[in-house]
Amino acid sequence: MEAWHYWLISGIVLILTELAIPGFFVIWFGVGALVVALLTAIAPAIPISVQLVIWAIASSAMVVLWFRVFNKTRAQTHAGTADGDVIGETGLVVNDVAPYIRGKVRFQRPILGSDEWPCISDEEIEIGARVKVISIEGSIVKIKRA
Repeated sequence: MEAWHYWLISGIVLILTELAIPGFFVIWFGVGALVVALLTAIAPAIPISVQLVIWAIASSAMVVLWFRVFNKTRAQTHAGTADGDVIGETGLVVNDVAPYIRGKVRFQRPILGSDEWPCISDEEIEIGARVKVISIEGSIVKIKRA
């Protein structure tokens, strides 16, 4: 077998490993190995030391691109934020809400990673009304008029 075969098999194994180890991290090392497989298939005289450097650079570049450029939503999330940091936030109702009828509220800045949340209230609140978060119940915010 030629060198590009080993890189191709390694790349596929690393990409499939992502299925067993979720986190969207190992896949980029597999894609880096596929890049080296392609380059080695085109130019088989590339020394192994250069192949390893290309693999390290390609994999690192893809990890950086994923976390800095393409995956912008990670920068907006506030996982681990306490309820107390969210209670008191104000927003606007975008779907009518009433007792036993879910509505939707939009916040000026994202809270817990999202700018729109399903909501409930003990009173009827019409679209466009300013509201305040009084609690979080699972994935729903409980609101009252501001």
